[in-house]
Amino acid sequence: MEPNIFRYIWMHTKREQILIVCIVLVSMIPYYLALDLPKQIVNRPIQGMGFDGAGSTQPFLDLALNLPFIGEVRFFDGIELERVPLLFALSLTFLGLVIINGLFKFFVNVRKGLLGERLLRRTRYELVDRILRFPPQRFRQAKSGEMASLVKDEIEPLGGFAADAFTQPAMLGGQALTAMAFIFVQHFWLGVLAAAMAGVQVAIIPRMRRRLIVLGRERQLTARELAGRVAEIVDGIQTIHSNDATNWERADIVSRLGRIFRIRYDIYQWKFLVKFLNNFIAQLTPFLFYSIGGYLTIQGKLDVGQLIAVINAYKELPGPLKELIDWDLARQDMQVKYEQVIEQFEAEGLVDPARHDIDAQIPPDSIGPLAMHRLSVRNDLGTTLLDDISLQVDRGETLAVIGESSGGAPLVGDVMAGLIAPSQGRILLGQHDLAQLPERVTGRAIGYTGPAIHLLGGTVMENVTYALKRRPGAAHAEELPQGHFDREWRLKEARLAGNPIFEKDSDWIDYDAIQPAVTDNDIMGSIYEVLEVVGLHGDIMTFAVHQTVTPEFAAMIAPDILEMRRKLRERLAERDLVSAILPFEPDRYNSEATIGENLLFGIPTERQASIVAIVRHPFFREALISTGLLPRLFDLGRSFAQVTLDLFGGMADNPDLLQWLTYMTPEELPEFEQIVARTATGGMERASNSDRVRLVRLSMSYIEPKYRFGLLDDELRDLLVAGRKTLDDDMPADLRDNLQPYDPTVYMERATIMDNILFGKVNRRMGRSEDRIAECVKSVLRDAMTGNRELRDRIMGLGLAYDIGAGGRRLNLLQRQRLALARTLLRKSDYYVFNEPLSGVDPVFQERMIGDILAFLAHQPEPAGVVWVLANPVLAHHFVRKAEFSRGRLVQADDSGKRDVNKNLGDFQVAST
Repeated sequence: MEPNIFRYIWMHTKREQILIVCIVLVSMIPYYLALDLPKQIVNRPIQGMGFDGAGSTQPFLDLALNLPFIGEVRFFDGIELERVPLLFALSLTFLGLVIINGLFKFFVNVRKGLLGERLLRRTRYELVDRILRFPPQRFRQAKSGEMASLVKDEIEPLGGFAADAFTQPAMLGGQALTAMAFIFVQHFWLGVLAAAMAGVQVAIIPRMRRRLIVLGRERQLTARELAGRVAEIVDGIQTIHSNDATNWERADIVSRLGRIFRIRYDIYQWKFLVKFLNNFIAQLTPFLFYSIGGYLTIQGKLDVGQLIAVINAYKELPGPLKELIDWDLARQDMQVKYEQVIEQFEAEGLVDPARHDIDAQIPPDSIGPLAMHRLSVRNDLGTTLLDDISLQVDRGETLAVIGESSGGAPLVGDVMAGLIAPSQGRILLGQHDLAQLPERVTGRAIGYTGPAIHLLGGTVMENVTYALKRRPGAAHAEELPQGHFDREWRLKEARLAGNPIFEKDSDWIDYDAIQPAVTDNDIMGSIYEVLEVVGLHGDIMTFAVHQTVTPEFAAMIAPDILEMRRKLRERLAERDLVSAILPFEPDRYNSEATIGENLLFGIPTERQASIVAIVRHPFFREALISTGLLPRLFDLGRSFAQVTLDLFGGMADNPDLLQWLTYMTPEELPEFEQIVARTATGGMERASNSDRVRLVRLSMSYIEPKYRFGLLDDELRDLLVAGRKTLDDDMPADLRDNLQPYDPTVYMERATIMDNILFGKVNRRMGRSEDRIAECVKSVLRDAMTGNRELRDRIMGLGLAYDIGAGGRRLNLLQRQRLALARTLLRKSDYYVFNEPLSGVDPVFQERMIGDILAFLAHQPEPAGVVWVLANPVLAHHFVRKAEFSRGRLVQADDSGKRDVNKNLGDFQVAST
């Protein structure tokens, strides 16, 4: 990147800069006229200069210009006006000039802002583009937090400075020179005085501010280091807690914050000292004008209008001078920041941009075999990690790479995938050097999954199709006019900012690269098959069935879900698990449901809002009183709160234990402590209405088999069932809208899909009931989706829309590993490199997973070559060939693993020097 900030700005914004500077120069004309007009108003109509008597007139808008060697050139003789009309005419002219000057400033500032934001957008893109082009070894030194801070925060001032780089000195310098010239025109010696004071101000203040630049540089560096350190804490939070290092981390942060505080305190002291001196010099000149100018006016050598004009003109002078000084400081500071930023983004061996070209040429000859030829790898210290390796794999062959982690085996996977550049030798793809091929070729030819799993913050669908997003699709044919205008505006601005013309919202998926091949645009079918191979389809269905859906979506799936509800009952009967679910029955208390669910016998139409509306309604209170339930629920709620306080009351600083408190938030604990103190068992009548409502609402969350506090007896259960009937018979219409009653023939809109299929509660008293029921539900779902593509796509779509969180943190390790494998398998590749993708997983599971993946790849129309780096050598029997590494050298290569000729994988040639 260009190291000089002015050349960089000029290189990308010169046309816009020239336009703005020209407009600024034109704006100096009305600016000068606005300075001169107050003198005319004071001298002519106010003091009467030139008006000899009643009826006297003077010309208004007389336009003439005195030119050297030519004399006076008159453009317009003006309009003769009397004294009062001339006063109003000049005043209105002054107002017009104020508006014109304001419009000039408005236009210039808007254009400056647009220019700056475009350049900032360009710069940020260039920095991220350079990150994408960094050689692999550069990332060993880079800290993600610091890089993000550089792109987001430290380059932010460039946008504002780019707008002012050329325009600001032109505007401020023009205003200052115009004001100074006007003062000289009024009185030469007052002009000399103003120029001398301005010179002192310009000479002293910038020198004093150099110290601020040094301090600002230190502040920038320490703040960046702090951002990197905070990122390290976030990334290593588990290690910190497991090693009891939280207080050491606090001490480190305190030390860094102390250093930043000291630097910033020095900046404040020095900055306000400079400001004090600047303001003093700025106010000293008016003192001289009042004293000296007043003396000259008394002596008759200066009229009052001229003195007022000089003072007004000088009032306009300190502002531009101060801003010019600020601009000069910003220039020096921005140059330092800019150099620091681009220094972090300079790296040897940056990838040629042509390799990332979306339209890069694909070699016409065959891609293969994938081979390492006399390849060696050394680290930054010169230690040899791989030594003189030659290894080859053809399409249709499978190779197991085994050996100790320190022996170089995992490194082989990264090298063959092109993630680590060799120190000597080459990686070949057919007759081509892998390092010279564009990513359009290597990214399609080689699929890679390693131990370091990178997932995007977003949905499962976005992650599983990530490897297919290669080129933006065409714009929608039926685009609305407003959408078309917005899209064209976005593309135009991207072009002006030097960004590539890519539309993120387009369909980027390469459907021809999907594996298995897509038929009739059935991408869901391919995704479903791949998820089955890696064993993630069950998790996706779990994500789906534990969601509530919109009423529109519910209407589409309701018949299928109701049929599944019936099939589940049959499946449970076949497996002798009927009692594993306690269904909702009108005349029976469901012991696994809450008191609220049993009493209301329905599901709220708006979750908690509906429950609150029902509990607060006068009818509900009267119904509870008439059935005798109100005092019982009040006492149960108070006892429930008391037991909860006894268990969790002293654990406000222990979030790990408070996570089990699901019916009450930690913030509510002090509130219920006060309520319990104000009330007593059997004292409902003496309790306030708000306390009564809170305790009754709390009692609605109680489940005896779950909490086992012994607060619910058979008598209360019978009362609740009786109260259910009373509520159902007499509930007013406005409350019925807040509740959807349980009905085995109706889909419950506010319940999850799982709850709709179950239509009841899982009986916790049966061993492993939840696991057994979940297995039955999945089997019913799978059967229902078989042959029903529409239902399958809807259910899968729900599961694939599950948000996995930043970096996939809402998934466990095994789910993240499976998702990474699914992402790789979904795209068609000539070669697959699996570099210990299942590290830390049970060997039995690895055995099954490897077998399933190899079988899946072998049954594709064009079987790919597979290189699998194994942490467990026992699993090498799945592969046709194996290569063993030790101390960075290939020590053994044979075909003892060959065992299944039906796979038609061919022979594998391996050679080692």
